[in-house]
Amino acid sequence: MNVGSADRWVRGLSALALLSCSVWAPLPLAIRLTTFGGLAAYMLFTALSGTCVGYALMGKSTCPKALRP
Repeated sequence: MNVGSADRWVRGLSALALLSCSVWAPLPLAIRLTTFGGLAAYMLFTALSGTCVGYALMGKSTCPKALRP
């Protein structure tokens, strides 16, 4: 786990915002689903699992448990 609790909440709320954009944005359906829907799915996955691939690649962590030796 490399995503802290505050970061998980922000990611969850961001996923909800992106899902609403995928429904109501004035763009073609294919663009809405691939961009907003794909990003929302990734944000929701990272919020629920507590692991972010981008953080792992950068060696970053916002989880206080992961920072302990």
